[in-house]
Amino acid sequence: MKQVDFLVVGAGIAGLSAAARLARHGETLVCEAEPAPGVHSSGRSAAFAHFDMDAPLVRALTAASLPLLEEPGARVHPALFVALEGQQAELDRLETQYRQWAPQVERLSVEEALAHVPILRADEGGIVGALLDPRGRKLDAHALLEGHRKALLAAGGTLATSAPVTAMRREGTRWIVETPSASYAARVVVNAAGSWVDAVAGLAGVAPIGIRPLRRTVITFDVPMDVSAWPFTKTVGPGFYIEPEGSTRLLASPMDEGASDPCDVQPEEEDIALAAWRVEQATTLTIPRLASKWAGLRSFAPDRLPVAGFDPQAPGFFWLAGQGGFGLQTSPAMALAAETLATGGAWPEELRAVGVKPEMLEVERLRQISY
Repeated sequence: MKQVDFLVVGAGIAGLSAAARLARHGETLVCEAEPAPGVHSSGRSAAFAHFDMDAPLVRALTAASLPLLEEPGARVHPALFVALEGQQAELDRLETQYRQWAPQVERLSVEEALAHVPILRADEGGIVGALLDPRGRKLDAHALLEGHRKALLAAGGTLATSAPVTAMRREGTRWIVETPSASYAARVVVNAAGSWVDAVAGLAGVAPIGIRPLRRTVITFDVPMDVSAWPFTKTVGPGFYIEPEGSTRLLASPMDEGASDPCDVQPEEEDIALAAWRVEQATTLTIPRLASKWAGLRSFAPDRLPVAGFDPQAPGFFWLAGQGGFGLQTSPAMALAAETLATGGAWPEELRAVGVKPEMLEVERLRQISY
């Protein structure tokens, strides 16, 4: 039975980024159920970093993460936030919140917004204003995951793929973790299994924290123009977002949130149709056919805030969960938090500087919530 200091369950962006840091402190192993990292949520994300998030904590974690996101995993690309008819108050709110972390943001008139994305409608029911962040970040999930994988291996860590955890039990000061091909004795188990974190906790006899997987749908389609310079474009309220995928292809999502069990989720026809309809309603585009379609699961805690910390009821069991639809853009800060909390280090200055405190991420807050 192999002895390890840290056994991380899940090789999505949360688990792999944390593992790369933990490997500096001791023998670290990542167990991934799939044949490769990032098969589910991380690999299906639209992958753009911005501050249009409801929770101040998520915006602060994003602010701490942006300086740590470098090429090839991230590149500067503008983000345009548009208000449709009736969303003016939402645009005002977003501008106030955004300027705290990104003072470079610019308020645009309708005409100025159309200069960036000429297919937006400006007639009745169309856009009434916009906000531009010229320093948005387009993220590359594969590059981010690969960078963490290489860092993990360089630090002496191990990534085991096609290695689902099938059983766990506590023996003395260690967790005995079973997979189909090997058994491990780990001083600390880091539960970073995304939508499956509560199921993994159940294997260990640890109480769940109420993680909810929510389905989000994405479509891509070709357009008869060069869109490569267009910004990531998102409505500030219910609606859609679009972003370039190459020179003549757009990606779009209706920002849906369909309840789902943890699974290899697939898009539903109603959501695919909704994505196309919302784009056609607010733009001059028609979408006669799709180039591709897919869905991913975004896993949220009951209060929609991320979780990082030891379970007070289960020694050596560490939660790293609930990163919802913001996992990629907050992963550097969350990995810093996980490293510090799992090893007992000093709280990072990067997190202190943006007002993030350890208790904001603690698990016990969720045990007080009915779900």
